[in-house]
Amino acid sequence: MKAADKDRARELSALARLRDTLRKLYHGRTPAAFRFQLAAIIIDLAIIAFFIATPVIQESSSFLWLDYSVAALVAADMIARLLASNDMLRLLKQPASWIDAFILLTLLMPSALANLGFLRILRLWSLSRSGALWRYFEMRGLKKWREASHAVINLLTFLFVVTGFVYTFFFRTGAGLEGYVDALYFTVATVTTTGFGDIVLPGIAGKLTAIVTMIIGISLFVRLAQALFRPAKVFFPCPQCGLQRHEPDAVHCKACGHLLKIPDDGI
Repeated sequence: MKAADKDRARELSALARLRDTLRKLYHGRTPAAFRFQLAAIIIDLAIIAFFIATPVIQESSSFLWLDYSVAALVAADMIARLLASNDMLRLLKQPASWIDAFILLTLLMPSALANLGFLRILRLWSLSRSGALWRYFEMRGLKKWREASHAVINLLTFLFVVTGFVYTFFFRTGAGLEGYVDALYFTVATVTTTGFGDIVLPGIAGKLTAIVTMIIGISLFVRLAQALFRPAKVFFPCPQCGLQRHEPDAVHCKACGHLLKIPDDGI
């Protein structure tokens, strides 16, 4: 074998080992994998906290340094998840990957895409779809709260996205903490329809923003109420059709009739 072929074979072998290691860390169930996944979740939450605080700290001298550091973390996570995936093309087609790519773009171009920075909080929605997050909760016996947690995260994501939008396009003249708090106050008051008068958005655009916020916000509140108060269901993907939500004592899938073997807690 030629020297060039040997070098290429070694490189491919090293890449294969790296992918195998990342696959075990991102998707494994060993103690080491869970520690890695928990650390990744904590880093994600810190990144999300940075996104929420961006309107307040974006005028500080260290903002660009923080912004590009977060961009490096997001890029590293995206590359690692691609290498850990068994089907890269399928992963790239998922909405969460598109969101991460857009967030990375806003981090790399903070000035040019400043008006779209409020969409970075969608990273919270991506995190809520992370399999590692729910594997950790399953370990703690909190699997039954998955749907309610999704509903809460959807509502929080919506609140912060709208707050960022309102701040960017209506309260930018009051830059800083006061302007952001005003935008958050308006968003919460609109979503909950608890009252107006002290802070309103000007013009037709402001009224349309309030209308859309109320309609979507009420829908998310209804979804949250349903998740909290309707009978609990278990999450178990049907091998035949993929339906995930079933009654705790279900024997057959209600969608396709396939025989289910839902594990219980031994109670």
